[in-house]
Amino acid sequence: MPHSSAVIPCLRYDDPKAAIRFLTEAFGFVEKLVVPGPDGGLIHAELSYGEGEHRGLVMLGGADRAFFDMRLPKQAGGVTDCLYVVVKDADAHCARARAAGAEILEGPLDRDYGSREYVARDPGGYLWDFGTYDPWKV
Repeated sequence: MPHSSAVIPCLRYDDPKAAIRFLTEAFGFVEKLVVPGPDGGLIHAELSYGEGEHRGLVMLGGADRAFFDMRLPKQAGGVTDCLYVVVKDADAHCARARAAGAEILEGPLDRDYGSREYVARDPGGYLWDFGTYDPWKV
């Protein structure tokens, strides 16, 4: 049965326009919605990934727009979360990310639970784990 995620991560970046460029070029996200601000900045953006049963979404905005006590990784003193994304081919995805300048921290490698994965850090400091393990099929 096709599904989509009801849980959607929301991220903040110092330069959200640069983050959108990076996430689309390096990781293959697609702009779904971009809401510019009156000052030329960015109020809100939604980027989709995948299709069919493997689709997801991230929302992002600028660090200048306060949202409760949300902090950038560098403001928090480190990364507090990692986003996992199901991919068909971790090696090809990693090669694309590396070519676009992503910082590859690990892999691609085979995990004990049967996934082929790699971990990257984006320019905002967030960790992304891309792998073939699909929890919807277990």
